[in-house]
Amino acid sequence: MFTLRHRWLAVLGRSGAERQYHGLTPMCRGAAGVTDRDRLLVRQLEPNLVRPTVLASGLFWERHRKGGYQTEQRASTKDLIVNGLKELRTEFALFQQEWKEKLESDPLVVFRPGEIDVVFGFESQPDLDRWVVTTDRDHGEGYSQAALERSPAGFGLFHGTLESRVPKDGRIKRAGYANIKSLRVRKSFKRDAFYDWSQYNTLVLKVRGDGRSYLINLTAEGYYDILWNDIYHYVLYTRGGPHWQVAKIPFSKFFLASKGRVQDQQGPVPLNRITNVGFSVGSRGGHEGSFRLEFDFIGVEFDPSHQEEFAYEMYRQPKYIVAT
Repeated sequence: MFTLRHRWLAVLGRSGAERQYHGLTPMCRGAAGVTDRDRLLVRQLEPNLVRPTVLASGLFWERHRKGGYQTEQRASTKDLIVNGLKELRTEFALFQQEWKEKLESDPLVVFRPGEIDVVFGFESQPDLDRWVVTTDRDHGEGYSQAALERSPAGFGLFHGTLESRVPKDGRIKRAGYANIKSLRVRKSFKRDAFYDWSQYNTLVLKVRGDGRSYLINLTAEGYYDILWNDIYHYVLYTRGGPHWQVAKIPFSKFFLASKGRVQDQQGPVPLNRITNVGFSVGSRGGHEGSFRLEFDFIGVEFDPSHQEEFAYEMYRQPKYIVAT
């Protein structure tokens, strides 16, 4: 979505817009015969136009990846150097582990049909540190609370309280959600990486729930900014009570949504570009109060008996229709 700046630049060109801006500014500072429309135009353009000796950040406007929820925290140069030196030992150890796995691994035994390969365990605190917990309270949009902790039995416990009460600011219409999301997988020295699950076809979870329904979220990074908010979802139905359940969900069952809206044009999950795994729970439909979901492990499996490629209709769109 283009801002007023980009409409102005598109009509006049960058140099033309600058000339118009710098011509209007002194005129509007006290010259006679200036209309209110000119003054309004200057107020709208002044924060965004490219000033002399200031380079533009890029040729095209791009929306921030976090969609308005970004929080900039600038650290001093000294703090950046100190924190960087502290992480060097960790990064070198990770780099050594990468090469060790590359030299020792045998591609013929990476996976075996019917065997579960655990991706996320919850046995220790470092395992829990691989996840981030967020609620509506964190963004000033509600009053829900949540945490991911070790349960008394020694497993990962995602629990909290959901409240649908909204802040009285006239802006928020709905509230009441909690979410956990795994940290972005990275190689050593902060290089981006992906979970490559192209050899598997089933997601396996061993959980102990409270009877609520939870939403499983798989994030697969796309190549363009229009795909930043694409997430693949499926519902995790839990049983109440003290017993564990093993849920096996084929990847073909996951459907595509963007910012919570299910898309008309669907497609299978790109399993070679998975970046994050998450779980969400909401209070819609009067389901307020406490929730509790205990994790033993999250893994992947190749099930030879599952032959389905994709479970939903795939509409063939004309080539000239974009972003539908």
